[in-house]
Amino acid sequence: MTKLSVNVNKIATLRNSRGGDLPNVVQFAKDVQIFGAEGVTIHPRPDERHIRYQDAYDLKPVVHTEYNIEGNPIPKFIDLVLDIKPTQVTLVPDAEDAITSNAGWDTIKHKDFLVDVIKEFKSNGIRTSIFVDPELNQIEGAKETGTDRIELYTEVFAHQFKLGNKKGIKPYMECAGLANSLELGINAGHDLSLDNIKFFKENIIGLLEVSIGHALVSESLYLGVENVIQMYLHRLQ
Repeated sequence: MTKLSVNVNKIATLRNSRGGDLPNVVQFAKDVQIFGAEGVTIHPRPDERHIRYQDAYDLKPVVHTEYNIEGNPIPKFIDLVLDIKPTQVTLVPDAEDAITSNAGWDTIKHKDFLVDVIKEFKSNGIRTSIFVDPELNQIEGAKETGTDRIELYTEVFAHQFKLGNKKGIKPYMECAGLANSLELGINAGHDLSLDNIKFFKENIIGLLEVSIGHALVSESLYLGVENVIQMYLHRLQ
């Protein structure tokens, strides 16, 4: 079964909008694991507009499933990850002013940089993943960096699926096939939801993990967190 990692950034955004500590990010992370989530994801950004760097430390002792920290590997981020030593680090080429992640790495252009960063993380026992667009040459480039996994950027798929175009899954299937042949683990994330996750899972062979935050939290406003997590787990079987 594909693992569900819950991204708790949106909970931090809601907390920060009023100050104080409601909702509590740490408690939410505890709860989603009790409800069945197999991982917790955070994506701290330099301006700390949602997840704060302190949150990353506060979550460390309570995440007993898989702890995934995403972000652009600037020096401050690298130091954070090496200090905390999560289960996995996912490298995302965010611009500092990006509202949300909007592109994968050019694994060919940035190969040397990625090789060095990944080597440092892996030497510290941290599993590595690279956020990539569904392009075959980028999957091949990812293999050359030494990463353990790729995370397929699924916004295009989600958009096409919403329009009724199920053929939008094709490049993801091709990339998954190549990744499997290269012995790269496959993760996926961005705009995956209860509406599209089952179709995506059924068509991506070897899908190990999905990271879902915005949709899951939004759906939980109507259906409840525990119920929504169970719905995702059922679709990911």
